[in-house]
Amino acid sequence: MISVEYAEGMKQFGTSRVPRKEQASIADVARLAEVSLGTVSNALNRPQIVSAKTLVRVQKAIEDLGYSRNSNASALARGHSQTVGLVLISLDNSMFIDIARGAQRTARKAGMYLQLAAADDDPELLDAHMNVLNEERAAGLMIAPLHDHELSIERSRRAGCPVVEINYNAPDRESCRVLIDNEQAGYVAAKHLISLGRLHLCLVLSRQDYQPIIDRRTGVRRAVAESSGNVTLTELWTDGLDPEFGVLAAQELCGRPASLRPDAVLAVTDMLAMAIINELSLQGLSVPEDIAVMGCDHNSSAWGGFIALSSVTMNGVDLGEKAISLLLAELQEDPSEHVHQTIMLEPEIVPRESTIGRNRTD
Repeated sequence: MISVEYAEGMKQFGTSRVPRKEQASIADVARLAEVSLGTVSNALNRPQIVSAKTLVRVQKAIEDLGYSRNSNASALARGHSQTVGLVLISLDNSMFIDIARGAQRTARKAGMYLQLAAADDDPELLDAHMNVLNEERAAGLMIAPLHDHELSIERSRRAGCPVVEINYNAPDRESCRVLIDNEQAGYVAAKHLISLGRLHLCLVLSRQDYQPIIDRRTGVRRAVAESSGNVTLTELWTDGLDPEFGVLAAQELCGRPASLRPDAVLAVTDMLAMAIINELSLQGLSVPEDIAVMGCDHNSSAWGGFIALSSVTMNGVDLGEKAISLLLAELQEDPSEHVHQTIMLEPEIVPRESTIGRNRTD
């Protein structure tokens, strides 16, 4: 029965008449099974060296007592846990969700557990997540940042926790990493527009401190440079990557004389691109007839518009799968003999109505 007691000045609700059940310990298991503490430890951690008869007795004692092992204590004893951490800068972009999906799938096959943390676009929070996972003795970490986190990476390594970087390239740092070729993503996106006969491109971008953004810009410039002067490129910088800034960019373009408007817009993110499409349409311009519009990161959050958006694949699932494969391989090797690897994935064009028109879309 649950009692409700009243004390002067406040109400106290509780279960004071129900005695609190103490958590069974490993010593209780050993006592009930009539074996040593070492035998119980072996049954939990190395059951292959325990006789079948003894293993049954220990397992029955565990069930009868409702014993639950202390995972933190076990991690301390082993030096690490069966958990690997994945720290993402954000979950707003579906690429990061795909990374988590691929990593979890591969971790599960290896008998490991994936602990996911997202930093909500806050680099300091990403560092804090890494520190917490280190304190919890995660076996290893994977991080998908937008800035360099060298200090946190080195701190993790000093604690014996290897770190694999996803979609961030620090060439001067020795680490395993899996990358999408963001420069190539910008390049193939611009080449796609040029192949459709678009001659006046406008690149809408923001955040010079984001490595993937600058790499995509480099790729776009390279594609235009290869056009032998037949194609012009202007850059329109916004104050952010949220859709509201895509609306402002489109309004700026619509305010130009028709002769000065681009015939193609390439946005460095799909969210910017979709906002641009919506605003151009509201302003009476036709997409892609008047202006073709293309994104560059294949974010499913931007796929709900009335005009399907052309974009570039980011291979998120593959990034996650390959990142944890590298991490598991590093965990199994002697640190003094481990050779860090870099895997580069190639992006591909996904043409849709916003660049090729509805009649040409399958």
